[in-house]
Amino acid sequence: MTQQDTLTNIESDVFEALKDVIDPELGIDIVNLGLIYQVKVADGACHVTMTLTTMGCPLGHMLDENVKKAATSVEGVDECVIDLVWEPAWDMSMMTRYAKVALGLHE
Repeated sequence: MTQQDTLTNIESDVFEALKDVIDPELGIDIVNLGLIYQVKVADGACHVTMTLTTMGCPLGHMLDENVKKAATSVEGVDECVIDLVWEPAWDMSMMTRYAKVALGLHE
């Protein structure tokens, strides 16, 4: 996941907007699930590097649309490109404590 302390203001705003994108299968936002690896914004173009919980996720296209919509809702972001990656592979340790508690997984 992107180091939040190294984000520019606009990248931080995009990161926050992405918290409104809910994984429909798990009911938790994609940021707290640990699916967002990086957010970069330059000259109005946003580049989001992310993954999915599983490679064959049938709702990936819906998340793609919702990520683009959330990113471009931020003032100063005109377009969004998503780089869907599988390395590093997502696992439950990437979730925030909030997500783990919400899903009933206690540490």
